[in-house]
Amino acid sequence: MSPNIRRMTSREVEQVLSRHGFELVSQHGSHRKWRHQDRRLQVIVPEHKGKTLPLGTLRNILMNAQIPDEEWKS
Repeated sequence: MSPNIRRMTSREVEQVLSRHGFELVSQHGSHRKWRHQDRRLQVIVPEHKGKTLPLGTLRNILMNAQIPDEEWKS
């Protein structure tokens, strides 16, 4: 059985992205665009006042950003 996804807020996700070389490039309303120039990847992170992100949204962001499983699975 695969490990569970660790619940995270958008701020925690942004810290993980930053550690892996992503940079904040723009914001439109409550959505922030993060980009990794070398790997040509881009993800959008919704900001909703410190609430944890829905698991599907969280999984989608981190998989599309190619973040290693040990960073976000417990």
